[in-house]
Amino acid sequence: MVKIAIAALQIAKRHHHSQQEEKIMMLKNKVALVTGGTSGIGRATAIAMGTAGAKVVFSGRRDAEGEETAALICETGAECLFVRSDVSREADVQVLVEETIATYGKLDCAFNNAGIESPGKPLHEQPIEEFDKLISINVRGLFLCMKYEIQQMLNQGSGVIVNNSSMGGLIGFPGVSPYIASKHAVMGLTRSAALDYAKQGIRINAINPGLIATEMMERLADGTGNTADSYASMVPMGRMGQAAEMAQVVVFLCSDAASYITGQPLVIDGGFTAN
Repeated sequence: MVKIAIAALQIAKRHHHSQQEEKIMMLKNKVALVTGGTSGIGRATAIAMGTAGAKVVFSGRRDAEGEETAALICETGAECLFVRSDVSREADVQVLVEETIATYGKLDCAFNNAGIESPGKPLHEQPIEEFDKLISINVRGLFLCMKYEIQQMLNQGSGVIVNNSSMGGLIGFPGVSPYIASKHAVMGLTRSAALDYAKQGIRINAINPGLIATEMMERLADGTGNTADSYASMVPMGRMGQAAEMAQVVVFLCSDAASYITGQPLVIDGGFTAN
């Protein structure tokens, strides 16, 4: 009886470990693409996707930071490829997707994260040059990424895209109107494209982060004269979010666990927009 009980316990443990591994490896054998993967939410997501079992291709405009991200992904045991690119340039985006296919043969999921912020000023003080630059990356860049990712996913008959919008894609926020406008545009592209391809095996959603402790948030704080503590005090949970918390939601949306979700914003803001 004792031997039988021990054997049963060992089987139960193996089953438990298998379940744990299955839960962690939500993107096993998948090929994932992340834009803006050299810092912040993009870097955290590239690492999380590697941890979840994916082969990861990521892009950015900074070589040194790209090498740092690659090293962090390798620590998870995942394969990865860094492609230096600027998403506002169509040729760069086309090469990014082509390199992904040439290296790994497919594209299962993409996180379109690359983006910049606008200066912390009222609308009438916003420089048109800064506005044009922001739109070229946050909107045109996202459109280009989706265009080439979707072309590949249509060839395969399946795929998942997650776009990085913002809680500012659903509400207004003072002092950063061009940024807010760009993130509303991300939601428009997300919802409409999701309807275009819902019957063709492609799911498209967005995450809508709130106040997240990243380099971009630090720059926004400096530009608006706020501090991390003052931003944290605005959040019902009493703290700013972490990039790793955003990354886990992206992994979920890219996985089969989210198979009936498309065209949706997923707000991750510590309750900010619940007020």
